[in-house]
Amino acid sequence: MAKPTKKKERTNVLDGIAFIHATFNNTIITITDRQGN
Repeated sequence: MAKPTKKKERTNVLDGIAFIHATFNNTIITITDRQGN
């Protein structure tokens, strides 16, 4: 039997910063709030 996975905590962010790192074969998008969380 598979181990139960921990549910990810969801938070509502009113304003944030999106970092986009694009390379030749993939794109990484990181979205953070003002504190970097």
